Amino acid sequence: MAVTAEAVKQLRERTGAGMMECKKALVETNGDLDAAAELMRKSGLAKADKKAARVAAEGVVVIERSADGKRAAVVEVNCETDFVARENDFKAYAASVAKVVLEQRPATVDALLALTGDSGTTLDEVRRVLIAKIGENISVRRFEIVESPVVIGSYLHGSRIGALVSLKKGDEAAAKDIAMHVAAINPPYLSAAEVPAEQLAKEQEIQAEQTKADPKMAGKPDAIIGKVAEGKIRKWLGEITLLGQPFVKDDKQSVEQYLKQAGAEVAAFVRYEVGAGIEKKQEDFAEEVRKQVESMKK
Repeated sequence: MAVTAEAVKQLRERTGAGMMECKKALVETNGDLDAAAELMRKSGLAKADKKAARVAAEGVVVIERSADGKRAAVVEVNCETDFVARENDFKAYAASVAKVVLEQRPATVDALLALTGDSGTTLDEVRRVLIAKIGENISVRRFEIVESPVVIGSYLHGSRIGALVSLKKGDEAAAKDIAMHVAAINPPYLSAAEVPAEQLAKEQEIQAEQTKADPKMAGKPDAIIGKVAEGKIRKWLGEITLLGQPFVKDDKQSVEQYLKQAGAEVAAFVRYEVGAGIEKKQEDFAEEVRKQVESMKK
């Protein structure tokens, strides 16, 4: 049967797919809009499965906060290119994921993807349909929920870095300031007490050996060498702990000093950065072009 332009338009509005894909689906289903939409959905899921192995190291970090400001979720959703990361459909999907995390509190990413959002379909189904529409692999990489009896501070640097801070004491202004610091400086630990004993022991060993080898320490008593090494350890701990770091908005004081002045105390914090820890494929553009030329000769 002949496929009308109006039918193609309606199917495009329902699926978001291209004109030729819609026309092909309508031809295969004899113009049945519902059947064509279902056919395209199944086709889209198959395409999504094929793209699952492709590295997705771009994307966005999204934060969703509860109305009372005492609970928040941070989510990382990935795609393959920064171009897609700016797409409205992709950003809307990431926002919906964060909303479901905050409202339904899943335990794992797999459990999250099995949940249903406002669309009435599971987040995984929406994800796979979006993959078919956009043409890139899309994945929900990780999420975390942070709670506080007082207030949660949040800070987003664009859409690539996000931080949440839970306060035991203090106000929203202090919470936001510390979240901004966490986003900017990325401290590995809250305090010296959180540094793993093995890591501390290794650093103590390194600093002791370096101090002994320092020509300035030649002939100095062991007690003096030990004190110098201890000073280096204190400096190192200040660099890797939130409380010991110079405050990003006033580096003349430490974060700990700022918190005391603000009457605040940090319980926990989390920082997400898009693609952190993902090994990106290094593209050799010249080699890619060479291969394409060679293939055209065959």
